[in-house]
Amino acid sequence: MEHKETSQEITVADFDGTVLASYSKWGDFPDTYGNLKASLKIIGNEGFMAYGSRGFLFYDFEGVLQSLEKHVDSQYQGVTRIGLGIGMEGLEDGYLYRNTVGGDKLPNGAEDYAALRPLVFLNPQTGETKPLLHFPESSIFLRGRYFFRNAWDPAFTIADHLIYVAFGLEPVIYSYEATPPYSFVSSIPLDLPDYNPAEGEKEYTPNVRFFGQARTSGKILNIKMVNDFFIIAYFPGFNAADREASFSNKSPEGASNFWNGMREKYPHRMAIFDASGNRLSDFESKRLIGSSMVLRNGELWMQEKPDEEVERDYFRLFRVGLKVNELKNNED
Repeated sequence: MEHKETSQEITVADFDGTVLASYSKWGDFPDTYGNLKASLKIIGNEGFMAYGSRGFLFYDFEGVLQSLEKHVDSQYQGVTRIGLGIGMEGLEDGYLYRNTVGGDKLPNGAEDYAALRPLVFLNPQTGETKPLLHFPESSIFLRGRYFFRNAWDPAFTIADHLIYVAFGLEPVIYSYEATPPYSFVSSIPLDLPDYNPAEGEKEYTPNVRFFGQARTSGKILNIKMVNDFFIIAYFPGFNAADREASFSNKSPEGASNFWNGMREKYPHRMAIFDASGNRLSDFESKRLIGSSMVLRNGELWMQEKPDEEVERDYFRLFRVGLKVNELKNNED
């Protein structure tokens, strides 16, 4: 999908890159999805589902609406991050997704954090949504501190009848059973080199230093499991000196130079762990966007980074594999 100022263009292509169809379902159309709440989801070989403000809509690949199941409850219409690697995953007869309901309100105190449900189960057959999973007792979010908005935004995947999830800045993979009541199973700490997450504040402070941590804190961006290995995409976060420097007064040119320097100093990285949590490799993904990882038919796909020097009218997707025999030598 291509997001434009006045349209959202849906393009259907085959695995050779040949465009088969292109159309829009956003705006004043009788079969519109309204405001899109998640990335489009391909359903088998028949078509795709759009999870929008109107409900769950199923289209064939030519764009003809096949069915619409409206939401049972009113849906919060806040800002939703949409893109490759930020989507729902199949769970039983529905889908697992980030819980976007109530995202306009920050937790206020320990009880609010304990009540948070960062994930939601979507049932496209009935239009129902069901919030899932609490933070485990050992989570940093249950230690009586305050965090910036979406500090706990979950990165998740489903494999081996388990839900694996990392809650935002917390460098831990938690596992839960993938069937009701979705009981907590175990935790796997992630030893990430030079990882600098925000530690939270003792009191809520509505100032730039509190909310600005969203830009400087380390954060887990995506996780996938392939051949019993965890693949982690993450932002390492600023060290203490650079974090402090980010809040200093700068001229427009100085601010631009500072943030350009920080992007070079702190690139997004990828790490590979075995199922026990032993780090086997850690590297900068120079050609591919780590956060774009998706699994389709058991295969791992990622999007190529755009060339900042050359504007192109296309983008490329890569099917990616692991050099398993080389991982123990710390090679990527």
